[in-house]
This record gives sequence, C-alpha cells and structure tokens, in this order.
Amino acid sequence: MKPLFSLLSPAGARARLNVLIFHRVLREPDPLFPDEVDAARFDELLGWVGSWFNVLPLDEAARRLAEGSLPARAAALSFDDGYADNHDVALPLLRRHGLPCSFFVATGFLDGGRMWNDTLIEAVRRSARPELDLRGLVDGQGQDLGRHPLGDTASRREALGRLIGRVKYLPPEPRVACVDAIAARAEVAPPGDLMMTSAQVKALRDAGMQIGAHTVSHPILATLAPREAADEIERSRDALQALLGEKVGLFAYPNGKPGTDYLPEVHPGIVRELGFDAAVSTRWAAARRGDDVFQIPRFTPWDRGRLKFGLRLVRNLSN
Repeated sequence: MKPLFSLLSPAGARARLNVLIFHRVLREPDPLFPDEVDAARFDELLGWVGSWFNVLPLDEAARRLAEGSLPARAAALSFDDGYADNHDVALPLLRRHGLPCSFFVATGFLDGGRMWNDTLIEAVRRSARPELDLRGLVDGQGQDLGRHPLGDTASRREALGRLIGRVKYLPPEPRVACVDAIAARAEVAPPGDLMMTSAQVKALRDAGMQIGAHTVSHPILATLAPREAADEIERSRDALQALLGEKVGLFAYPNGKPGTDYLPEVHPGIVRELGFDAAVSTRWAAARRGDDVFQIPRFTPWDRGRLKFGLRLVRNLSN
C-alpha cells in the first residue's frame, strides 16, 4: 500500500492530507453498536496507519498544507466530543504507537455532563421494560415518537436507529428535554461518567496531545443565529484556554456536514474571526493545497481488514 499512497500523495505542493476522525474507543465491543471502535481494533488501525503514513499533529499538518510543504503520505488523527475513554483507552494506545492526535472537546459536558445522544442510548440500553412507549413526545418534525419494542439487542438497536436521527435536529433545549423524558419513561438514570473530567483533558495535553474546541453544548450550528454560534464557539475555546493555560487554535464543527450541520458561507468566517488557526469538518475527502484550512475534511474507513481499509483510504485520497 505504501507505494500507492506515495503516488497519490507525494511530498510538497501536490501532497494530500488524510485526517482520520474517531469518537470513542471502547474497552470491549458493544453489541448495540458493533461497528464502534474497540481497543483491539484501534490498536490494529494505529499499526496500519503508522506504517503507511507520516502522522503529524493537526496544527502542523494544516500549516504545512497551506504552505505546500507536507511530507509524502501525510495524515493526522482526531477525536470528537470528549469521551472519557479517549483518555482511559485511546491515549495509552496512541502513546504505545508514538502517534500524535487532536481531541476536540465539547466543554459543557466535562466533569459529569452527558451528551443528549448518550442519554438516549443508555435509556434504551438499560431499560428493563419490554417496550418503550414514547407517545406524546415529538421529534424535530413534530411527529409523535411512538412505541418501540425492547425485547432483545436487535430490537434495541433498531429503536436507537430510529430515534437518534429523529431527535438529533431538535433545538438544543427541547432536545435535552426530550431525551430526559425518554429516560424517565424508560425508568433509567443514565450514567454521569461517560465524558472526560477537566483533569483528564489536562492529562491528554500533558501527554503531548492537542486539544481543540468543539462548542459548549454541541449544537447544530446551522440552526443557530450567527451570534449564538459565535458564542458557543468562543466560550468553548475560552474554557479550554483557561484550563490549559495556552492558546487553543483548532476547532471542529459539531456533526460537521457542510450545508447541513454548519454553513460554509457563515461559520468558517466566524471561526477565522475568532482567531483560530484551522477547523475540521466531516466531509469525506483528503485535503489538498488551496483548500480552505477552516474546512479540512475528515474520514475514517470502517473496514475491518487491512487491505479493504487501505483501499478505502486510497479512494479517499483520490477524491
């Protein structure tokens, strides 16, 4: 694979930058989310990526992308949201492989907070009820959320597949109220230790990793007024700078799809005006010189085999 990657991404002005995105690294596989990365799989992926690519810190990669001075087969690694397993599980593996990584933290969930989707996931996972009756609760389109069987793992997975997409695009406060109501109907008290503590964020930085901003409450920026969006971005950056005692120059758009989750004609300009150095999306592609460093694309192949994983990276480099 290495010669092929070198052909597609030579050093210098014609280089391409692959930025890989992760969210969680579980200690063990999760039956509800069998495709979620676990420790053994992450260890394997790091071995492949480390042998194929020159993995750079993301700020350096963004700067050298703009300069046209990237090395051949340039890549960077990133995590979004701020889950505790980023520190507990991913960090030791990154250090074992000697690879840098950037962690984008939604600051409102530090120290015991919980993202809305995890309230929903844990309500469905932990409920002892055979059925989740959500009649009377509505989604982002005003449609009733209905009833959902919970008799086995497959039915719980199906329920989550239906509910997450329907709740996602509610405004932030109604979204939290909705998932709290779902947890109450499921008769579940969701855990409060899924996200990192402030001390764990500092430990990541002390270990040589980079910390980036990811808003306070992980809203869909496209649904907010520009002033509200700027406030979410700025307050998350300021909280991290106060915690770390240094500039935080990287930002990741929540969810990250251009035109759906953030507006390319609005939000990159806000991020630039706030003094960030670069920002990342979740558009599938590899960046090339001349691309907007405030909309760097990211992608991670989902294939389990080395060859298929590598070939999908080849395809991403070809976009």
